[in-house]
Order: sequence, then C-alpha cells, then structure tokens
Amino acid sequence: MASFLLVHGSCHGAWCWRDLIPALEALGHSAKAIDMPSHGADPTPVAEVTLDSCCDAVLHASTADTIIVGHSWGGYPISAAAEAQPDTMRALIYLCAYVPKDGLSMAEMRRLGPRQTIAHAVEKSPDGLSYTVSAEAIPQLFYHDCPDNILPYAYARLCPQAIHPQETPLPTGAKFDTVPKAYIRTTDDHTVPTEYQATMSALIPEEMRRTIDSSHSPFFSHPRELAQILSELADKLP
Repeated sequence: MASFLLVHGSCHGAWCWRDLIPALEALGHSAKAIDMPSHGADPTPVAEVTLDSCCDAVLHASTADTIIVGHSWGGYPISAAAEAQPDTMRALIYLCAYVPKDGLSMAEMRRLGPRQTIAHAVEKSPDGLSYTVSAEAIPQLFYHDCPDNILPYAYARLCPQAIHPQETPLPTGAKFDTVPKAYIRTTDDHTVPTEYQATMSALIPEEMRRTIDSSHSPFFSHPRELAQILSELADKLP
C-alpha cells in the first residue's frame, strides 16, 4: 500500500484533508498532512515565509517511498522539493494544482491562465505581505458543492497567505523531470479553470491523468471518490 503526504493550497492547512485521510486509510494506505509555514499550527511569521521554506517543509516530511499530493498552490512547493531532492520522494500527484513552467512563479502562472477567477476576491494586507479571500467569495470559489457543515469549519481555519513565495520564480530542470507525476483535474473548479488544468497537465503522460467532477475542494466534496482515484494512481506509479 502507498504512503501519501498531503500538501494544502493557499490560505488552507493540514485541516483541509480531514475527510480524505480516513478515506485513504480505509483503502489500506497511510496518509499524513502538514501545515505549510505560517499556516495552521505552524508559528512562522508571514514575513519570513519563502518558497524555500515551503519546499523544506515538504522535504522534512517526505521519504523515498512517499507519494506527495499537492493541492492548488501546493503544486509549487512539491515541485520545488522534487527539483531540490528528487530521491526523497516516490512521485508527485497534482490535485487541481499549478504545474510550474521553468523559471515562472505561481503568480505568473496564474496570470497566464485563460480566465482570472480569484483576483476580484483577493484582499491584500495593509503591509502588502499577505492576502486573504473575501468571505463573500469563498463559498463559490472553493466549496460550492461541499456539505453545509464545511463552510463554518473552513471559515474558522482559513488564514492569510504569504505573497512572497507565490511571486518567487521556480527554475525546474532535469531533477524535477525525473520524478514520476500524475494529475487530477477538477471539472467544476471555480478557482483554477479546468481548461487551464488540462493545459498544465499536458506534460504528464495521459495514462497518469484523471478527472473528478468536483469543485476546487474534492477532499471535502468527494473524499471517497478522490481516495479511490489516488489509490488507482498509486498502483500505476513506479
């Protein structure tokens, strides 16, 4: 059975994998989630968060047998980890995530997308170091197909997202290329356009690409189906 490391996206934390972890364990896998720097229980001040520190958090939690799953912005720190130390992981799985182009930051990747879905909802902090997403926009952007109890659970835990790591370019090369990869595209995503996900995932072999009819948060809306897809991909990964 596989060992999964779950890496959250912007403004979230390890808490967002609450329903997926038991679904994976029910299939016989092991799974753990981590907080990125300044998220969840991690005490790092927002001003000190870098792409390197996010990469280090992933590497610290990974072993050579680990399949690392990155959600949304989480695609960047897991890719940085693969570029830095490809031998510390088994594979990467991108979940409606940004797959970097060599030398581009995540923010640049977002701006290259065919539709800008989130810019209207971003609220930058007075010091310019972080952003949050407006409370009014959150349900439709992240959770429109999720159970009703998810909104209060998420509202109590969402946190500011450091801007600097998302504006940091990520060079990728031969090391990154050696790591096996898979992609799960969400077809009803209001945050990362599903057609852009298709474009970003094109570099991944077709047999390692899957879709799920979900919002940007399939770990809440379809945890058992997502667990099954991850399990099937794990069986196909080297």
